[in-house]
Amino acid sequence: MGKYFGTDGFRGEANEVLTVEHAFKVGRYLGWYFGQERKARVVIGKDTRRSSYMFEYALAAGLTASGADAYLLHVTTTPSVSYVTRTEDFDCGIMISASHNPYYDNGIKVINGKGHKIEAEVEEKIEAYIDGESSELPLAKKEDIGRTVDYAAGRNRYIGHLISLATRSFKDMKIGLDCSNGSAFAIAKSVYDALGAKTYVINNEPDGTNINTNCGSTHIEVLQAFVKEKGLDVGFAYDGDADRCIAVDENGNIVDGDLILYVCGKYLKEQGRLNGDTIVTTIMSNLGLYKACDKVGLKYEKTAVGDKYVYENMVRNNFSLGGEQSGHVIFSKHATTGDGILTSLMLMEVIMEKKQTLGKLTEEVKIYPQLLKNVRVANKQTARENPEVSKAVEAVAEALGDDGRILVRESGTEPVIRVMVEAATDELCAKYVDQVISVIKAEGLVVS
Repeated sequence: MGKYFGTDGFRGEANEVLTVEHAFKVGRYLGWYFGQERKARVVIGKDTRRSSYMFEYALAAGLTASGADAYLLHVTTTPSVSYVTRTEDFDCGIMISASHNPYYDNGIKVINGKGHKIEAEVEEKIEAYIDGESSELPLAKKEDIGRTVDYAAGRNRYIGHLISLATRSFKDMKIGLDCSNGSAFAIAKSVYDALGAKTYVINNEPDGTNINTNCGSTHIEVLQAFVKEKGLDVGFAYDGDADRCIAVDENGNIVDGDLILYVCGKYLKEQGRLNGDTIVTTIMSNLGLYKACDKVGLKYEKTAVGDKYVYENMVRNNFSLGGEQSGHVIFSKHATTGDGILTSLMLMEVIMEKKQTLGKLTEEVKIYPQLLKNVRVANKQTARENPEVSKAVEAVAEALGDDGRILVRESGTEPVIRVMVEAATDELCAKYVDQVISVIKAEGLVVS
């Protein structure tokens, strides 16, 4: 990770960590970088945060000052920016969003012409320019100055793309959508209405400060209650930029990314459409997922935490389906990134084609109780490799055997060690997590 750009772009509190000056310079560099041989074309999308408008204008100013044309999708989803960038010959795309973070945070995610996260070496060059470590860039003059273009039509084409993926009408299906007061508000209902569903929408009135606030995929209990109250067939909750989806079945039970991977993976395998009969997961996926996969001959790969690593594995091995427990799910035939609305449509395909409820489709998977606690330490590597800590972890792993697991890993962004245990009961999870944390504390590795 670089100084400013992490695993998911340049993110932080607006005008505190990420400022308008930063955004202007990102635009200046990208406009120059992609415009060295021809006039660059860059497409910009944003979520509903109040600061997203400020950053949109700053980025557009930087791009046009360097001679690039900036195409504005306005409020839209991260996957729609990826789709438009790769299908309409843009040099790059920019999404302004901090995903599931609070409204006062924001972020700048740069997407290359293939719809993937921009290359690390380009991010490094942007960072050097921001810090004044590279020479000043020329300003465009006269007719070479760029222009901004209203490009809402690009978002509408993405909506049409989603609608075209449905295999049949959703007529008479009662479907709940929690749009998290975020990017999905401008898209999700339009898609489901067009497909004939009886659509019930909540958290669909963004005001700039309510994105992700007690709603969406990070507060799934809201949709659970709504589905039960209205007697809906299924519910889907998205996060702020709609690249995640968590579902709720007809009984109000949570269907997270692991269960979505199982339902869709099993279905695609039955259809002969799952490359290598394999799904790609991260090391945080639940043990219950793997046990269920083993029973139906569904193979799986495990990567480090992060949809970036999931997608890299999928590309390397030509796999069709992968994702995270958090609801980032990638269907490589249709997208190069997690797409919450697309994920919900793919789940609906299984429900409609199998003529079964989501509750029925997931009942084969026994999800193990899971507990994760974070421990703030002076040095992550020293704490993880401490001999006494290692011994404690091995003792827990031996005690759990095949009926659970322990995972101790370093946070990618904080001075934190994450201790996670899966076991047959919540009590066992708590017992073993606390057992390891007590050793970390006894070894003097914790800081307050």
